[in-house]
Amino acid sequence: MTGELILIVENLKKYYMLRGSLLQTLGLSPPTYVKAVDGISFTVNKGEIFCLVGESGCGKTTTGKVIARLLEPTSGKILYKPSQTARGVLEAFNYRDEYIDIAKEYSKEVDKALRREIQMVFQDPFSSLNPRMKIRDILEEPLIIHKIGRDRMERLELITKALEEVKLVPAQEFLDRYPHMLSGGQRQRVAIARALILGPSLIVADEPVSMLDVSIRAEILQLMLEIRKSKNISYVFITHDLAVASNICDKIAVMYLGKIVEMGETLKVVNNPLHPYTKALMQAVPEPDPRNRLKFRKLDIKGEVPSAINIPPGCRFHPRCPYAMDVCKREEPLLIDVEKGHSVSCWLYMRK
Repeated sequence: MTGELILIVENLKKYYMLRGSLLQTLGLSPPTYVKAVDGISFTVNKGEIFCLVGESGCGKTTTGKVIARLLEPTSGKILYKPSQTARGVLEAFNYRDEYIDIAKEYSKEVDKALRREIQMVFQDPFSSLNPRMKIRDILEEPLIIHKIGRDRMERLELITKALEEVKLVPAQEFLDRYPHMLSGGQRQRVAIARALILGPSLIVADEPVSMLDVSIRAEILQLMLEIRKSKNISYVFITHDLAVASNICDKIAVMYLGKIVEMGETLKVVNNPLHPYTKALMQAVPEPDPRNRLKFRKLDIKGEVPSAINIPPGCRFHPRCPYAMDVCKREEPLLIDVEKGHSVSCWLYMRK
């Protein structure tokens, strides 16, 4: 991992407008929005694994899809540093800056070059693979779209190499199989191979092991670490499991209702969680060693996650927080640095 920034996300927002009442349709009252992602900022270094953690509905997957250009952001910037392969295409269209804002719309040729740079691995490997296509066709399709390989024999060599990289060997045994003929772990390896075959610099991994058997998870995580080391690929790794995040990620950002409430280096966040929500997530991690089960005092977290349509004023976590103060109900705290490499959004630390 180097100190070279490959991704800079600035004040990213993604809102969904709901179909409202007649007055809203006529423009006589303001529309209602679901604020899936509401102004988050972070950076990812080259070769780094950056983790987004939080409960279902906090905006993790939406963030990943916006970065992967599967969704258009409502506002904000996503500055990406293209590789040398993409830079040649971009310079032909007069994009010569060090970073390019991938949140904007571009021509078909530029868009194709950027999509080759950033790939995504989805949560469910069965639904993300076409059940009517053989493995060779699934992996050949992106090569054909991006015009990689002079003929089918050269593309077959690339497909074989990709399968070998994800440890599906001998590759010839998997080429003519359909997804339903593979196990869950093998299907996810195919999904990773499909992401790798275009030579990306950044992979968005949306809970890539949550649908797999526990015995397979460690193998897939180890595979991703090996790929990171051999190809110097960066990951935006999305998970709800802090135990997984602590074993694979370099930095962690904890999300709650579309906002980042705590962010920092993995060991600092895991060993010294500051935000009450992060502490509650840590308590949910099974601890096999009885001596460590009382490491974090049990917090009395109340109620359910509020609706993203009617977000509470002030701190979004205050209706459930055991430490809530009057200021928490009125004003939203900023994400501030408590120490180098560790920041938190909580009035408990802003008042010090």
